[in-house]
This record gives sequence, C-alpha cells and structure tokens, in this order.
Amino acid sequence: MTRQRILVIEDDLDIANVLRLDLSDAGFDVDHADTAMTGLIKAREDQPELILLDLGLPDFDGGDVVQRLRKNSTVPVIVLTARDTVEERVRLLGLGADDYVIKPFHPDELLARIKVQLRQRGSESLTLGDLELDPQKRLVRYKGEELRLSPKEFDILALLIRQPGRVYSRQEIGQDIWQGRLPDGSNVVDVHMANLRAKLRDLDGYGLLRTVRGVGYALRS
Repeated sequence: MTRQRILVIEDDLDIANVLRLDLSDAGFDVDHADTAMTGLIKAREDQPELILLDLGLPDFDGGDVVQRLRKNSTVPVIVLTARDTVEERVRLLGLGADDYVIKPFHPDELLARIKVQLRQRGSESLTLGDLELDPQKRLVRYKGEELRLSPKEFDILALLIRQPGRVYSRQEIGQDIWQGRLPDGSNVVDVHMANLRAKLRDLDGYGLLRTVRGVGYALRS
C-alpha cells in the first residue's frame, strides 16, 4: 500500500520532530518546512496528501499560507494553533482551512483528524472530461462505459488524474505505486502504461494518456 505524504509546516523544531516521529510510526511519509515560503514551495513541488500548518511562522502568518494554497490547490490543511477563540477558528475556516487542532494536543486526536480528512478526500470521485474514477469502489468509466483495469493500472490512473497535465517520471510512478521496490532498469512501469493506453484506446480514449519522451507520463488536462 502506498504511503501517503504529509507536509508539516512548523518552525518549532521540537514540535516538528515529535510530529515526524508520530506520523512516521503511523505509516506516513513526512516532509518538514520551517518557514511559510519553504512550505509553499514544498507543497507545490512534492504534492503532499495533507498539510499540517502552524500559524506562528517567522516569515508570514499561517492564514496567508492557507490563502495562497487555495489559489491552486485543494490539499487538506489542518491548522495547528494556540489561538483558541471562536473568531480565530471562523477566520481560518473562512480562509480555506479544513480543520484545526488547538495546542497542546494529544497525538491520537491529531491522527484521528488526519485520517478523517484523508478518508474524505479518498472517497471523492475524480473526473477529467469523459473519464471518471471512483476511488472507493475502485471503478473507472470512460464515456459512461466501464474500463476494466488491473489493480496497478487503477492506482497509476488514480495518481495521474489527481493532477491532470503534470508529467510524472517513471521513477516517481515506481516510487508511488511500487514504493520504490522496482529494480534499476525495470520496464514494469512502461508495460503497465502501455496496457493502460491500449485499454483507453479500446474505448476511443485516443490521446488521453500523454507520453513525454525521456521524461514520463501525464493525462491531458
């Protein structure tokens, strides 16, 4: 099973290290940024499944980070804050935060809230034109007709459809779908992509899957 990635944007290294240990033990891959700007860059480049965001960052307020993220991303954001007022909570939710946890917090509560956000995100149907993917039922339809895929083909398509137009390298696909266990020089990714392309073509999905020579694969946005 693919390990989901969480980005922790927190300038307190003690708190960040505790979060890293707790989340790693819970089965997540964890990235860390200690400034708002570094966090925004990592969010754009690494595409985490969820962000834990401290409000009191050294360069600018965490609320501004939420606003900037929401310009081009729907990634779930859980705010970590000591500001326990109704006005502040309303402000954060209005800016686009998905949830908030008041400091100090119990690790089990935070983990439960993370799982709720990821479960909600994972159950949403994903669409791209005539292509529809239901993660919960593991069902794919193209122009209303079911597309029968192998488990790995489904996982690859689910990866690509979440960010249409983004080119994923063979190494990124191998890391995400096979957790980096493919040997060097393996053509397993290419074989699965060829099979996926053929199945899409059978339903007149010509050109939906794009190959960028020497780089990787993408779904046309």
